[in-house]
Amino acid sequence: MASLPKEPPEDVVKQSFWMPRNYAHTVHRTDQSYQACNDIVACFTERAKVEKQYAQQLNQWSSKWKSIVDSRPLYGSLMRAWQCFFTSTERLSALHSSISQSLAAEEGDRVKTWQKETFPKKLFCGFKESHDNDTSFSRAQKPWSKKLMKLEKVRVAYHKSCQREQTAIDKEKQANDNSEMSPEKKQKITEAREKATEEKEKARDRYEKMLEDVTSYTPRYMEEMEAIFEQSQEEERKRISFLKQAFLSIHRHLDITNNESVKAVYSELHHTLMSIDEQDDLKWWKNNRGPGMPTNWPKIQEWVPPVKKLKRKKRDQKGKESQPVMIGGVKVRALYDYVGEEGDELSFRGGEVFLKVEEEDDQGWCRGVLSSGKEGFYPANYVEVVE
Repeated sequence: MASLPKEPPEDVVKQSFWMPRNYAHTVHRTDQSYQACNDIVACFTERAKVEKQYAQQLNQWSSKWKSIVDSRPLYGSLMRAWQCFFTSTERLSALHSSISQSLAAEEGDRVKTWQKETFPKKLFCGFKESHDNDTSFSRAQKPWSKKLMKLEKVRVAYHKSCQREQTAIDKEKQANDNSEMSPEKKQKITEAREKATEEKEKARDRYEKMLEDVTSYTPRYMEEMEAIFEQSQEEERKRISFLKQAFLSIHRHLDITNNESVKAVYSELHHTLMSIDEQDDLKWWKNNRGPGMPTNWPKIQEWVPPVKKLKRKKRDQKGKESQPVMIGGVKVRALYDYVGEEGDELSFRGGEVFLKVEEEDDQGWCRGVLSSGKEGFYPANYVEVVE
C-alpha cells in the first residue's frame, strides 16, 4: 500500500513565498544582482592583473635568458631552436598582455555600462525595480494577510474552546466516578461540560467560515502574486542572459587553446625544433671553428715598396703647381693593392688598369683616373705603363 505524502516541515512552510513578507527574497534579488555585477568586475579585473603580471614575467624570463644564451657555446640549428623558445615566449607575452587589456577595458566596461543602464535608482528608495516589486507584492498580499490574521485569531479561539471542553469532560468523568458527590453537583458539572461543548462548536463554525473565506480568496491572491513574480523573473532572465554572454566573451579571451596565434607560435616552435640537424651543425663548426676554416698558408710574400706620404697642405700646394698634363692619358697597370688613406687618393687592387693623366711629382705621386671616373693621387712606384 502506497504511503501518504508527508506534510512539509513547519519551518519550510513558514519560509514559503506565500507567507507574509516572504516575497522579500525576490525583492532583494535585484540588490544582490547589482552586487554580483560589482563582484564580477572586481573578479576579472584581478584576473586581468594576473595576466599582465604573467606577461611581464614571460618577458623578463625571455630577456634574461636571451642574453645568457648568446654567450653560450651553442651554434647552428641547436642555437636557433633554443632562441626560438624566447621569440615564442615574447609572442605569448604579447597575447597575455592583450588578454589583460581586454578583460580590464572591454569586458569590465561592458558590464559596468550594462549595470548602470539596468539598475536605475529611485530617490531615497534604492533601486526602482526593488521599490516597485516591494510595493506591488505588498499591495497584492495585504488583503490576504488580513484574512490570514483573522483566521489565526479564530483558530486560537477554537483551540482554546477545545481545551476548555476537554477540561470539562475530565471533570465530568471524575464526578461520575465519585459516588460521594451529590447529584446536584454532578448536574452542574454536566451542564458546564455541555456549555463548553456548545461554545466549541460555535468557535469551530466561526473558524470554518473564516477558513472558507481565506480559501476562496487564495486563487486571486496567488494569481496577483504570481503575475508580479513573473515580471521579476523576466527581469532576472534578462540579467542571466546578459551575464551568460559576458561569461562566454570572457571565456573566448581566456581560452587560448583555440587561439590561432597560439597555435602558430607552438607550430613554428615545433618546426624549428624538428629542424635541428646534427650534420649541418657539425659542418658549420668544421667550417667556422675547425679544419674547414680558410687559412693563409705560408708562401712567398713579395716586397711592396713603401709609400712616402705627404702632408695635406704640401700635397695641395703640389697640386697647384703646374705639372705636365697628358692629353688622353696613359694606361697603367697596378702592381700592388693600394688603399687610399685620404679623400684625394685612389684605391685599387693589383692588376687593375686605369689612366695616368699627370706626370709624377718630386714626391713620387701621380694623378690618375679610375675606370669608374674617380680622379685622384696614387704612388707612382705602385704601377707600370701598359705597353
